[in-house]
Amino acid sequence: MMEPSRPWQLPLAGLAAMMLLAACGRSEAPSSPAPSAAAPAAATNTPAPAADAKSTAPTAQYSVPVEYRTLDNGLKVVVSVDRTAPLATVAVYYHTGLRNEPKGRTGFAHLFEHMMFQGSENLPKGEFDKLITGNGGVLNGSTRMDFTNYFEVVPVHVLETALWAEADRMARLSVTEENLINQQGVVSNEVRVNVLNRPYGGFPWLDMPQYANENWYNAHNFYGDLADLEAANMEDVLDFYRTFYAPNNAALVVVGDVDPEEVFALVEKHFGEIPARELPQPPDLSEPRQEQEKFARKTDPLAPKPALAFAYHVPERNTPEYFAMGLLSTILTGGEDSLLHQELVQKRGYAGGVSGGINLLGNMFNYEGPMIYTVSLIHDDRHSAQEIIAAVDEVVDRLRAEPVDEDTMNRALTKFRSGFYSAQNATYGFGRADLLASFALFDDDPARINTIEAAMRAVTPELIVETAKEYLRPANRTVLVVEPGADRPAPAGQEG
Repeated sequence: MMEPSRPWQLPLAGLAAMMLLAACGRSEAPSSPAPSAAAPAAATNTPAPAADAKSTAPTAQYSVPVEYRTLDNGLKVVVSVDRTAPLATVAVYYHTGLRNEPKGRTGFAHLFEHMMFQGSENLPKGEFDKLITGNGGVLNGSTRMDFTNYFEVVPVHVLETALWAEADRMARLSVTEENLINQQGVVSNEVRVNVLNRPYGGFPWLDMPQYANENWYNAHNFYGDLADLEAANMEDVLDFYRTFYAPNNAALVVVGDVDPEEVFALVEKHFGEIPARELPQPPDLSEPRQEQEKFARKTDPLAPKPALAFAYHVPERNTPEYFAMGLLSTILTGGEDSLLHQELVQKRGYAGGVSGGINLLGNMFNYEGPMIYTVSLIHDDRHSAQEIIAAVDEVVDRLRAEPVDEDTMNRALTKFRSGFYSAQNATYGFGRADLLASFALFDDDPARINTIEAAMRAVTPELIVETAKEYLRPANRTVLVVEPGADRPAPAGQEG
């Protein structure tokens, strides 16, 4: 999976959609009997009985149940009970993503994501999929800025089966030359379909980081140059697997109708004997402070209309300004009553819509390094990019000049809470699992999930102004103009 989640308009709204995106480009396995390997015997197609309903007194503030332990081999394990349905979501997150792939091997992190579906010692190619779907579950994976994840949603009685299967490919992945060549072709075709042969392919989620950032790790082509993808070899694949797919470089989250102690025992049983590995020094991801506005242009021969995107570097994670930037994102591009939608769409009619968000390949919480806030629109060719940017500056300059009013703050907080909590409960707990895994990997503190609302509420109108002054200044901005190319249709009335 490489296409972006929905931009951060309602925070975390993209999480529920992640399972539905055109993901790895791999085919779902046809229905067939599950493998006979050493899978736990509990995996049958008989539905588990529903858990007894338990009434609880209403509380003033919603709190996510979080149980957290680390195995001796370094695997971080999070369990969060959810009695909504007799289901369990299993999510394994490896702390390696698009940024830290090897130089000269662009797109390799995503390529390796595909290799994890090509079979393991006890589950030959295609059998992992059959095992999960044959027991009524769904599964997928994705490659993001700072992690690669794999997840299953299964009936709760199939939980141990899913854990066993994930442990098998963590410890005993099968890699063959045939599978590598096959997946190189799959990923290369994915690049052609999703980027090269699609109008606005890669705009702005893939394009903008390459223009806005200076550090190669943040600025290279994450999907991969075709030449780099084709150059990957077996040694590259095995080195990557042995280096990064280790328990001490991973977090495992289980969300669902489970008993935490039973889950911890199952995880210890299936993952506890996998040895830790020596991890390399993480690359330096830092970006210099941008001191001058950047402008870039690209031609899209398939685009019917011009497009415009602009991006600002955002504050460091977990700082007061970071949370203020989250609210600024909502104020500017969070829905049809947002300031930029009102100005550019409703008032001026430049475009049919405008979207924006922090971390277009996820949300404002599931990344670790430097990040940008990106806004984009496809606009009428009667209006120039300069005209649109001037209108944007009018809106942004007001935010930089004086505090927003109470109504604006309240709307932004209400939108945040709505998106934050609804996404956690979407897709049978996957939204919650994503946050817990991210906070475990990046902060060693999955319980941070219960501090986010308070941090947002602590943002004041004065902090909004100070954050806008520093981070929404023109010198901190990169502007990308997409111009229709030769295949652009002639305007109505001008054919021939």
